[in-house]
Amino acid sequence: MGNNKSKFLGTIVILMLLVSSSSFKFANILLITIDTIRPDRLSCYSDKYLKTPNIDRIAGRGVVFARAFAHNPLTLPSHANIFLGTTPLYHGVSENARSVVANEFLTLAEFLKANGYQTAAFIGAFPLDSRFGLHQGFDLYDESYPAKTTSTFVYPERRAEKVIDSALSWFKEKAKSGKWFVWIHIWDPHAPYWPPEPYASLYREDPYTGEVAYTDEQLGRLFDFLDKEKLFENTLIIITGDHGESLGEHGELTHSYFAYNSTIWIPLIIAGPRINPGRRSDYVAHIDIFPTICDYLGLKPPPHLQGLSLLPLLENKKLKKRAIYFESLEPYLSRGWAPLRGFIEDGYKYIQSPIPELYNLEEDFKEENNLAPSVKIDFYEKRFNQLIAQLSSSLKEKSRSILTRETKEKLKSLGYVVSIAQSTKERYGPEDDLKTLLVYEQKIDQAIYFENKGKLAESIYLLNSIIKERKDFGKAYERLAHIYRSQGMVEEALQVMAEGYKNNPQNYALVSGYGILLVQEGRIEPGIEVLQEALNLFDLDPEVYNHLGIAYWKKGDWANSARAYERALNLDPHDALIVNNYATLYLTIATKEGGKKELLKAEELFKQARDMDPGLAAAHNGLGSVYKMQGRLQEAISCWQKALEIKPDYDYPLYNLGVAYLEIGEKSKALDCFVKYLKVKGKKLTDRERQEIESLISKCR
Repeated sequence: MGNNKSKFLGTIVILMLLVSSSSFKFANILLITIDTIRPDRLSCYSDKYLKTPNIDRIAGRGVVFARAFAHNPLTLPSHANIFLGTTPLYHGVSENARSVVANEFLTLAEFLKANGYQTAAFIGAFPLDSRFGLHQGFDLYDESYPAKTTSTFVYPERRAEKVIDSALSWFKEKAKSGKWFVWIHIWDPHAPYWPPEPYASLYREDPYTGEVAYTDEQLGRLFDFLDKEKLFENTLIIITGDHGESLGEHGELTHSYFAYNSTIWIPLIIAGPRINPGRRSDYVAHIDIFPTICDYLGLKPPPHLQGLSLLPLLENKKLKKRAIYFESLEPYLSRGWAPLRGFIEDGYKYIQSPIPELYNLEEDFKEENNLAPSVKIDFYEKRFNQLIAQLSSSLKEKSRSILTRETKEKLKSLGYVVSIAQSTKERYGPEDDLKTLLVYEQKIDQAIYFENKGKLAESIYLLNSIIKERKDFGKAYERLAHIYRSQGMVEEALQVMAEGYKNNPQNYALVSGYGILLVQEGRIEPGIEVLQEALNLFDLDPEVYNHLGIAYWKKGDWANSARAYERALNLDPHDALIVNNYATLYLTIATKEGGKKELLKAEELFKQARDMDPGLAAAHNGLGSVYKMQGRLQEAISCWQKALEIKPDYDYPLYNLGVAYLEIGEKSKALDCFVKYLKVKGKKLTDRERQEIESLISKCR
């Protein structure tokens, strides 16, 4: 534990020793969070869609909160709110990509562990990976979801069945050996909605609901075990969701865009010994869970908690009124659009945006009648500013982190928009409001749908129409360039990105994207110039430094190439591809200048890249080239064979192996490599290269 955290916990530890004589102080705690769950899909809230008998069992033993809210419509921030007992204004975790729960913050797991609890977590998907900091305080943080998937259409998650299996194994071994705090995270209701059978057939027209039915079945296995082992008798059970799902309401298909009740209204069920069953209509929130657990156990809560204990409501008493803060900042942080924040108080919900919104939730819970145009909004704006000042902390800056290539790729595979940074404006107008931009976002989705169906002309037409209407809509340029490049239309792709760069010189994603594309297509000098402009906007992107390293390497500027790679690795020391590229620089210097030190450095770096990512074919190929230069031909051949095993159409090891086989007299193998090389390279071969390969083929024959 770091010094900062030790100082922060100094007074906390003293407070934790002040345990009351509550009869619940030895209770176990089971927290279940279900991703992307709408309350109306649980029959203890509504029986319109399905029956969820297992979750209803718990609801029948405890309190169902009819008006519970998340502070964010995203997975990581919502769980940070639960585990830290504070809003993002305090801890700074506002989105899934560039946030990490800093070591300085006290988590619920750490708090309970310090009070003698065994702690274990069972995680369903990557957004809650331990790298994001929520593992702090857990004896076991089981995150055994797939690291990679075999299809771009299958998301890296582990089914509820696997999560429950892992949890049951732990319970069977540990549950009787002392009091425990267990967190179980179920990912299944998250898009795409692919429930297993029989739910896929039963809910063919509504697969989202099918996912919920499957989740309820799997939780039933857990509840049956707890009942059989008589663990219900001394366990506080909390079931909630991290956020909801729009399913088309307000024009949003999933979540992370707006903050209407379709995505921030959540289920909250609390059941346990001596809790009076029933329903409560008070407005409550995620940050109330931490202080409620403290109060239930008779532990003094940490003084920084921003929520309220719900124990009075569990005992049929009154809860103090307050405002509940919420935000949806992913579009602001990733795309530079207007921020969306607000609060709920006294039955009214105020949404602060360039086009403000106000709803009477008692009469209009679906938020269909915006009252803002007909009332004096100044009162709500003033109250909002007071709330911001009340909840904010300078500590939130500690939760920022570098977005690595691996994190970006994994989050993209989960369907999240991921961008390193966007420029923000001093003032936002109606043109920046998410409601205004929604129609263009929907057109992008339609264009992607056309593209996936092979209807490229329709997709291109739609994207061009967006650009014509909104020259500042960066996603349209990026998507259009992607289509052109995928079809080998490089000049068209460059032209589109150049237009986007010209029209949006402060849009980091477009500027950096254009510079990277220039380098990838061999336009080295302009590529370097544009990438330097990108760094003037934002200088913490390892991918930009990586491509600067490539550009300077191609230019023969070894010193600047090395400096760029070193900066990239300083930002992301675990990126195997950057390490591999850095190794290639040293191999090139050794090849051209005969430096033995450089060759040894190349060997060290290629091994490092290979060990970081054994599936990186380039690292095996590069190491083979080092061994060849060192006279270790059999080891070189082994490396090149491994590279081709990983990537059968990889041109460099095909050529290298062909030459090596020819050198040791295995002409048949050499011939096979050269023929495959010609096929792989196809029209990309120059006349000189083709003549060389044909000459080598003639030697084989």
